[in-house]
Amino acid sequence: MSTGTTPAGLGPETAQGLLLGPMLRHVDNTSASIWVETAMACTVEVRCGADSWQAATFGAHGHHYALVEVSGLKAGTVRPYTVHLNGKRVWPIEDGFPDSMIATLDPAKEPRLAFGSCRTSVPHDEAGNRTHGVDAMRAYALSMAGLEHGRWPDLALFLGDQVYADSTSLEMQEFIRRRRNIKEAPGEELKDYEEYAHLYSLAWSDPANRWLLSTLPSAMMFDDHDIRDDWNSSLEWKREMQKTGWWHERMVSGIGSYWIYQHLGNLSPDQRAADPLWRRIAAHTGTGELDLTAELDEFAERVDAEPESHSWSYCRDWDAVRLIVVDSRAARTLDPGRRALLDPTELAWLDGRMRGGFRHLLIGTSLPFLLPMGLHHVESWDEAISSGSRRSLRGWLGERLRRTFDLEHWAAFQSSFQEVARFATEVADGKRGPVPQTVTFLSGDVHFSYVSEVERQGGSRILQAVCSPIRNPLPRFLRYFAAALALGPAVPFGAWMASQAHVPNPPFAWSGIKGPWFDNCLAIIEATGDGLEISWVTGVVRDGDHMHPRLDTVEVASLRARGDHTHSPES
Repeated sequence: MSTGTTPAGLGPETAQGLLLGPMLRHVDNTSASIWVETAMACTVEVRCGADSWQAATFGAHGHHYALVEVSGLKAGTVRPYTVHLNGKRVWPIEDGFPDSMIATLDPAKEPRLAFGSCRTSVPHDEAGNRTHGVDAMRAYALSMAGLEHGRWPDLALFLGDQVYADSTSLEMQEFIRRRRNIKEAPGEELKDYEEYAHLYSLAWSDPANRWLLSTLPSAMMFDDHDIRDDWNSSLEWKREMQKTGWWHERMVSGIGSYWIYQHLGNLSPDQRAADPLWRRIAAHTGTGELDLTAELDEFAERVDAEPESHSWSYCRDWDAVRLIVVDSRAARTLDPGRRALLDPTELAWLDGRMRGGFRHLLIGTSLPFLLPMGLHHVESWDEAISSGSRRSLRGWLGERLRRTFDLEHWAAFQSSFQEVARFATEVADGKRGPVPQTVTFLSGDVHFSYVSEVERQGGSRILQAVCSPIRNPLPRFLRYFAAALALGPAVPFGAWMASQAHVPNPPFAWSGIKGPWFDNCLAIIEATGDGLEISWVTGVVRDGDHMHPRLDTVEVASLRARGDHTHSPES
């Protein structure tokens, strides 16, 4: 274990050139991926005892990064590791946290996952906790460091809004003011790659969270605030953004930085080997550092103009569990005549992976697939009235309501909702392979947590579990609005509104099992022999010690398989 006191922050002075990371990203039975940002071009080395692996840094917009592929490990082992830059050890540092570990997957154990979304980057002192609540991720990190909260997860899945490009903290605004006139567009929002890089540093450099991300494998998916609120909510919204003088640079910077800071580590070694940008990095044999700036910006411009040219979704299989993480934000078709949450390429990709044969099929999507039914009906109604002429009162009203109340989830893209509902039902009915115990959607975004279930007889349970926010609580007056839409009286009224707009009925009904609750939370989901168990944990300040919150359990859901559940053959 490292010793010493926890510093207020980390930088070149304390980490000797290691600016951010190490972050433990994709891990399987025999390999691990470790990502870093450094202060200079160098060779990054990861050592586990006598074994070592190296990678040269690559550059982008004046920053330096490396992803070291650690291979040849044994399944089910836990090994401490160190990081060296040009041969000099820079990690771990003397900060009071345990050594960072690589824990490879153990096929004999059921997987355990943490998940959540929506986390703002503000200080963890009394003032920050008063405005944004305790960071549930940080409270969990402190609990893990003290070995107080049971078995560590095999993966932390962050389902969007890990950075807020459009709602910045005072610290971020100070950085912006040092670079440009904050009174000129885009004002307090992010403008370029340099500002994105600083925002990621604010999000991930707190010592407790930095240690957590160095030892707990993570997977990520963006949502709207990673770029801007309501990103791709409608064609009219997109056209308005494109008319501004700053949107193009925001998109190129947001997508490019997402590829480096979040997406690259989502990929397995085989998936990375198929990525054109990574192939360019891997093929570089020159004497100097590869500067990826031009190619990264070209890639981001192309993906923005042609979303079908790249998929951000990915899939991971454990022995008895499949996790599909699907992009529900960038892969949208916004033309009112073809409006869809998933474009044809993305829908076909999801269709091919929605299969039985696993004990549990988990679908990670930043936006809840099953909203509280009252809200689902309101969103489907709003889509219907917004589809008319923008010059009509109905069309104008629908667009205004959509943006004001964020009415742009799966329910507001009815064609996609109906298709994915069919996929889920066919899996649950055994039409796509042996029947799982559960088909479970894992989501965030809405700033409250809950569990819902489709009302059906036989086959798999179809569930929706939401954990949101990790740290960005919903204002109190909006909590009442959200709770009202989750309760019974809102459902028939919303259904009536949808029927008046001639919206097709949902293919099934669903209702809440638990929730909603509005605490900052991180959820822990574990496959058991006869179902799933999910617990939501939150940070609580004791005796005024804001820097060392304790971890409390908010709610537990034991989701057992049906008594008549069997693994039936495909029909």
